Amino acid sequence: MLRRLYDWLLLQAGKPNATWVMAAISFAESSFFPLPPDVLMIPMMIAERRKAFWLAAVATAASVLGAYVGYAIGFYLFASVGERILAFYGAMDTFEALRQKFLQYGVEIIVLKGMTPIPFKLVTIASGLARFDLGLFTVACVVSRSIRFFLLALILFFVGEQARTFIEKRLMLVTTVSAAMLVCGFVLVKYVHFS
Repeated sequence: MLRRLYDWLLLQAGKPNATWVMAAISFAESSFFPLPPDVLMIPMMIAERRKAFWLAAVATAASVLGAYVGYAIGFYLFASVGERILAFYGAMDTFEALRQKFLQYGVEIIVLKGMTPIPFKLVTIASGLARFDLGLFTVACVVSRSIRFFLLALILFFVGEQARTFIEKRLMLVTTVSAAMLVCGFVLVKYVHFS
């Protein structure tokens, strides 16, 4: 089954609308969607390495635009929408601690969390709720998402074929490690308090 999913993702990566599907996932992941764009972006970068940096730019732009939606949820809709999203992830306590830290370390939090597997939507919603400066928010989002996506592009540009061979030979291992990293991100959100 994993082999079929992997082959399907590589097939999707070659379709004309794949870039825009990946952009939509990047946009949504910054505000409400649980899966990161890497699920489609990595196979796309492996399939067409020459487009890796273009894909990183698209993912960055879409992610930053989506971050504005997360910010707006926190700023305007926290009571009706934001609380539901955080409750779904079991992250209300962590979120409150994070919100308090924005007063002191806002830019650093956005940049660091934007580069990790911790769901970025929690940071964008917290930024809006904390009424964090929108200009600083934008700069921090652009920096963190650029580092994350362009670093991935750089790695896959130079080791794309080796990465493809490695993934194809060890698909179960790669899938397990990727899933574990995603779960760890959610566990960190639930149990790590920012004190």
